[in-house]
Amino acid sequence: MTADATADVIVVGAGPAGTAAAISLARAGRDVLVVDKATFPRDKCCGDGLTALALRLSERLGLDPTTIPSWTTIEAATVSGPRGHAVRFPLPDGPGVYAAVARRIDYDAALVDLARRAGAKVLEGHAVRSASETDDRVSLEIDGLGRVDARYVVAADGMWSPMRKALGLGVPGYRGEWHAFRAYFRNVSEQAQRDLRVWFEADLLPGYAWSFPAGPGVANFGYGIQRGGKVAVGAMGPLWDELLARPTIREFLGPDAVAEGRHTAWPIPARVDAIPRTGRRTFFVGDAVAATDVMTGEGIGQALLTGMLAAEAIEATGPHGARIATDRYERAVDHHLVADHRMSTLLVRAIQHRKGARAAIRVAGATPWTRRNFGRWLFEDYPRAVVATPGRWHRGVFTGPGSYDSVT
Repeated sequence: MTADATADVIVVGAGPAGTAAAISLARAGRDVLVVDKATFPRDKCCGDGLTALALRLSERLGLDPTTIPSWTTIEAATVSGPRGHAVRFPLPDGPGVYAAVARRIDYDAALVDLARRAGAKVLEGHAVRSASETDDRVSLEIDGLGRVDARYVVAADGMWSPMRKALGLGVPGYRGEWHAFRAYFRNVSEQAQRDLRVWFEADLLPGYAWSFPAGPGVANFGYGIQRGGKVAVGAMGPLWDELLARPTIREFLGPDAVAEGRHTAWPIPARVDAIPRTGRRTFFVGDAVAATDVMTGEGIGQALLTGMLAAEAIEATGPHGARIATDRYERAVDHHLVADHRMSTLLVRAIQHRKGARAAIRVAGATPWTRRNFGRWLFEDYPRAVVATPGRWHRGVFTGPGSYDSVT
């Protein structure tokens, strides 16, 4: 591609949100260019969990889990309260998978490969240097390419989106609603290789610590805190070692567990109801639109969803109705995400204190029915606020099958 080139759509960022948009648009016959400053495979700081929402959308895109070495199916989650009371929340027996874990270095690379096979042109190691919008196009200056014009841009370039800043839509001083640490541990116990575990430690509330199985002998261990909460972001490093020394966590990981490398940290943006979602011809998706679940920090399902919603708005409108396309996307995000975000925000407030966390875990674990249905709700088998949003009711909304029946 040479200077002054064109494309129907440029996707900036090749993570889950960007590749979901690229795959959808390329399959619809659009000329799609994907650019990312990174080269793949590349690691990404994340808990690596895939909820039922993420799995359904991954399957819809055609992602094959057998190509992902670290793919681990989850059958249940065990949640411990501030006083150590633990409840096991099983997921349905099937058909299909309702939760899984896959290391982002594997998962994202598989999506990039899928985007290429769908017909998108993917250019790695190319950063966007500047951007501008007019009534009929978006113009980008891209390393190694020069100027490239497109009818639309899908900005999947992260929480501190360069596209957002370039278009004058940045949020000064924004650092996210949550902050998290994680590291991979090898030689973990058999239990840690198999089970998903969450600890609502009293000093972390409403945050939590987790251990997710991430392939043979490996677990993803980490913890997240809410900004302005009990733990200051600057104190997270010292707390890391102390947390790992706590008996219940050390016993779960096992005596031979050792970190593969240094722990890494990342901010979690979760304000999809209060951030600009579009420019004149630009659609912000994934972390760039702060679509992460404010209660759990899960963002892969929301990234895939926003990428696909942006693609649907573009495809349904065509190149000459930019305002119609952006309005379509705004309405779709409202419909799919905002009610759930607001409900999750209320629930976060309820578990800020140990009494609230203890009560929530005990109520959710009261009977086999509550345990099973809480597990489905926690892993986004249906929208969090579906009871309060009748527009999303449909047959089987509470009883649908999982995804990837062939891998169970």
